[in-house]
Amino acid sequence: MEKTGEKYGAARRVLLEQAAARSAAGGRAWISQPEIADQRVLDATGRSWDEWCDIIDAWPQHVDGHPAVAAWLEAEHKLSGWWAQGVTVGWERITGRRLPGEMPDGTFTANKSRTVEADAAGLRRLLLDDADRADLFPGHSVALLSKPSAKAIRLGFSDSVALLSLTLKAGGRVAVSVQHSKLADADAIDEWKFYWDEWLDAIDESV
Repeated sequence: MEKTGEKYGAARRVLLEQAAARSAAGGRAWISQPEIADQRVLDATGRSWDEWCDIIDAWPQHVDGHPAVAAWLEAEHKLSGWWAQGVTVGWERITGRRLPGEMPDGTFTANKSRTVEADAAGLRRLLLDDADRADLFPGHSVALLSKPSAKAIRLGFSDSVALLSLTLKAGGRVAVSVQHSKLADADAIDEWKFYWDEWLDAIDESV
């Protein structure tokens, strides 16, 4: 994507074709990188990523999807619940069954964080107030989904949900973390990351 400017789906198709060619030449081809490093999974579970992929691929019921694989790893291979989920996601990434940012339900999540010059309490008040929130997100209908007292603020967009966490920093700064979930496709990840980058720029300059 960075080299050609292609959309996510087009770039992924190229990677799949390249991976198929590498696989035909011998050895396992990784479609995308898992979030957990190979050495860490080896140290924690006793097996490398390639070993886990071979084991899961050899289990006939792996075609039943993420929940079945994770449950099988926990029951049959005695992984903890966390590691069963982590190994399943890594296998999905490596084999191309799950794109980066893709969740088990098939939706996608975009993450963005930045420390900005802003008053944390003031920004929180703006996000909680209906009129002020409309000013913060022009062109979007954004509903408050969380309780006003909730630590993180959950906002409903037309077809997705954003969770904003505000952490007070020294010197009148605030760390803003955004997790934008329920996105329909992989292309929306970059679109919303760009949106939140611009939004945080505006917050940094005005709040």
